[in-house]
Amino acid sequence: MRFVGIDPSTKTGMVILDRDGRLLDSFEVTAKGTDPERMLTIVESTLENIEANDLVVIEGFGFASQSGFLLGGIGWGIRMELFARGIKYLEAAPTALKKYASGKGNTKKDELAVHIYKQWGFESKSDNVRDAFVLAHIARSIRMGTASTKYQQEVVQAILEPPVKQKKRA
Repeated sequence: MRFVGIDPSTKTGMVILDRDGRLLDSFEVTAKGTDPERMLTIVESTLENIEANDLVVIEGFGFASQSGFLLGGIGWGIRMELFARGIKYLEAAPTALKKYASGKGNTKKDELAVHIYKQWGFESKSDNVRDAFVLAHIARSIRMGTASTKYQQEVVQAILEPPVKQKKRA
């Protein structure tokens, strides 16, 4: 049993943990060329690292992104391939992964790196790999019940049972 975190981007972060939380691999998936070929290569290369029984948590879409269409294409491409292959995945909002690591959903990237190092002793120069690391731990918590703080438990609960959105009145 493996737990995979994916932060989809033009430099897609991936982290794979074993059932005991040991780091099996961490890396960025990138590609050269022009789109859509580059995007497809990133999607395919990402999926080459996924096994049928992995539990995957993928970062949800960041709606404030300046490159939303490109990142949306990569993110949806990965999701569609996971779906097509019958691989279970869950989504964690960017604020959820920050809260899981730090207790606050609005933690800045540099502060988040400190929280990740203090809690798990993990370092990476890549924000995408650091985010994927937290996502992999969220996946492990979902399956193994390893959330150790109240805020981690809240994140897991919100992913498993997302709040129902109220419809706007016309």
